[in-house]
Amino acid sequence: MPRTAFVFGFTAGVALAATALLALSALAVLRDVHAGPPPPRGSAAAAAPPVGRRPRRGQRDSAAAGQAAPGSSSAGDSARTSTTDTPETADPMGAPWPREAAARSLARLEQAFGVPQRKLHELVKHFVKEMDQGLARDDQDLKMIPSFVTVLPRGTETGVFLGVDVGGSYFRVCEVVLEPGGVAASATTTTTPAATPAPAPAPALVGPSRMRSRQKRVQVPSELKTGRGVDLFDFFAACVQEFLAEIDATTPAAPAERLLGLTFSFPVAQTAIDKGTLMQWCNGYTASGVEGSDPVQMLQAALDRKRLRVRVVALVNDAVGTLVAHAFKDTSTHLGVILGTGTNAAYVERIDRIPKYAGHLPPSSSSSSSAAAAPSQSSGLMVVNTEWGAFDDACIVLPVTQYDLTIDRQSSNPRTYMLEKLVGGMYLAELLRLVLADLVSTGELFGGAQVPALSTRGSIETALLSRIERDHSADLADVRNVLENLVGVPRASTTIVDRRVVKRVAELIGTRSARLVAAGIAAIVTRTHRLNDCTVAIDGSLYENYPHYANRVRDALREIVGVAADNILLVSAHDGSSLGAALVAALIAQ
Repeated sequence: MPRTAFVFGFTAGVALAATALLALSALAVLRDVHAGPPPPRGSAAAAAPPVGRRPRRGQRDSAAAGQAAPGSSSAGDSARTSTTDTPETADPMGAPWPREAAARSLARLEQAFGVPQRKLHELVKHFVKEMDQGLARDDQDLKMIPSFVTVLPRGTETGVFLGVDVGGSYFRVCEVVLEPGGVAASATTTTTPAATPAPAPAPALVGPSRMRSRQKRVQVPSELKTGRGVDLFDFFAACVQEFLAEIDATTPAAPAERLLGLTFSFPVAQTAIDKGTLMQWCNGYTASGVEGSDPVQMLQAALDRKRLRVRVVALVNDAVGTLVAHAFKDTSTHLGVILGTGTNAAYVERIDRIPKYAGHLPPSSSSSSSAAAAPSQSSGLMVVNTEWGAFDDACIVLPVTQYDLTIDRQSSNPRTYMLEKLVGGMYLAELLRLVLADLVSTGELFGGAQVPALSTRGSIETALLSRIERDHSADLADVRNVLENLVGVPRASTTIVDRRVVKRVAELIGTRSARLVAAGIAAIVTRTHRLNDCTVAIDGSLYENYPHYANRVRDALREIVGVAADNILLVSAHDGSSLGAALVAALIAQ
């Protein structure tokens, strides 16, 4: 036999043997009830394009190339790979795995929380239907509120403006300085009970104008959220006063009067760029005397009581502010999304496709005279605040579980904002608590050991959910630390199967949230015919900090719109809502 043929035959034999070993390993993986962590290299998550960068045409993430089970985490989410350093039939404590009980529990939960591809398409179709209904009439689930913003920044605006953001756990105030040419720079200060500074974001390239900003955020006390509205707005005015005192100390010549844009992240029936009435509170706010009132007037009155020379000239929603802020950098931005404590979206719509305002658009406020404040048929476009957190309040297509219904009953706004309760960061940890408490009560988790914290509403924070999903160790050591040290599970009660079940439940909750968001984005982009090119600006801690969230949204988008998902650019727009309010004030001033 020739030497080359022998070498070739020997090499082929080695390759076949290696292939057989790999096949046997794969079969062993499939036998496990649940997976351990995936290898950090070669996973679909590692292969996914970085967040904020448009993937190359034809590139695939795990859901497209790997054909992960619809509604489940992708391979990059460490859902289906077994470990090799833990015995298959016993946990590290030596106890046998309750395979059948764990398998039954996970199968039930997978079905309850799963959002398969068929359901995604069903959600998109129903979402477009509700958009049409909301644009035609006011008494619909999706409010589709016109924002009266009909001009987006071109990157050439100049001046000094203020923006404030009300709506979540923090009150934000910022100063935006727009100068000709350059890059955007910002400095951020965070004020919490511990007064911990937050790092400043890196400068980003923008248009012909240069944007410099200084920001501060202050945690809103819980008692003010549920107390008197006057006290709440006095608190906001005091924060503005303190912020101005800090920046005036470093500014040679402060302007005589400052123009301020207010981002108010609640459903408002808006009648002008600076006029509207609060329809209902959400996100845990219930302060009295505000529903049915104009938040602009309430903030202006509070500022006047502080004798501040500040005039509120614009009222925008957080999603509208995020869209406007990123449009200053990228003129192809047509959609702004909030993914934090709650969730919302705003997008650019043709005015002639808003039937409820066609032919009888309300006049602009007497205090505002710019194009941004006075929509007209000649401007052609208007930003619409969808209030998509209230999508499908009738639960016709939403995958609602018994746990979601419990959260809804216990909320401050029952039977409304159902999508937000399935998506928002305010609710995800509570969902985990309810599921774990249910499994403990049936003896399927922790051997039925009593865990008092699981019986206490709000005892688990969303940060713990993120920490659980980040644990890729072989024995899920950090999951054990979370359960034993922060949740209070007895130290001898957690097995490796318990920890894998807990992690899988966290994955199911986080994945469902991301896939529902993808359905909403796909519906808006499809309805507005922007599948060829659309930038989606996303602001909020859930999108920025929750493990694998951005990749899960991208995976689901590809399942819905196919290769057209490559033309939908998802970008993080940090603190965009407060910057956007200041930019709307700038548009008015121009």
